[in-house]
Amino acid sequence: MAKAKRDEVWVFFGELLKERREAAGLSQNELGRQVFVSGAYIGLFEQGVRKPQLDVAQRIDQALQTTGIFERTCRDLINASPYASYFHEVAELESVATKLCEFAPTVVPGLLQTAEYARAVTLGGNPVASDDYIEEKVSSRLKRQEILRDATGPEYWAILHENVVRTPMGGSTTMAEQLEHIATLVRNRRAVVAVVPREAGAHAWMTGTLKLMEFEDQPPTAYTETEFSGTLLDDPAVVKAAQRAYDLLRVAALSPKASLALIESAAEDFRRCASTT
Repeated sequence: MAKAKRDEVWVFFGELLKERREAAGLSQNELGRQVFVSGAYIGLFEQGVRKPQLDVAQRIDQALQTTGIFERTCRDLINASPYASYFHEVAELESVATKLCEFAPTVVPGLLQTAEYARAVTLGGNPVASDDYIEEKVSSRLKRQEILRDATGPEYWAILHENVVRTPMGGSTTMAEQLEHIATLVRNRRAVVAVVPREAGAHAWMTGTLKLMEFEDQPPTAYTETEFSGTLLDDPAVVKAAQRAYDLLRVAALSPKASLALIESAAEDFRRCASTT
């Protein structure tokens, strides 16, 4: 399903939600209390600005006694997405964010990956997958990167652990190209990248990736991801804690200038390694 078509369905979802909520005689705040989100979020769902996760859609059906219509619509939209079920809303939010901040402890973030690096990562996690599956995953990842090429796209910050820079994912040539790509984005001022050196030891976030997203007219959100699942965090107190963790990571990282020098030096090392094999 094309993105424009999905957006139309989400608008329908919001209009139907408003219609059924008002028919039930509930305010946005009252419905929000029943489904464990704020009334403001119900308003964002109704405007089609935010997309509820599946469990929220299920609770809306229960609260409004709508025999599963919101769950079915949500499932259809999730199934039509090229992303994992826990990531599809995050991809939508990235496209409307004004600022994105990421921390990656082991793998280059998707928004910075080259096609060959993305292919190596996908194949590494899916060693018996078909070529069509691998290429679909790579294509959807590269499609997300359009926001970094758009002059109106978000301000983008990434903090990488040095392990990300040094681990030869996909081989020396692939790594050299990947690090050169990151350096080019930095030099073109499309991204700010900092590296947490290995000697920094224990750091503020050690349990997976962390993404912070800010918006023009919505509260900020955080997203965490491990190998098999991801969690979108809306609770203001939890988002504030995640922002603090990111600030501590930023303190532990090298300066952007020193980080760029490290990235370019590592790229040269990989180039030399590739030329001798």
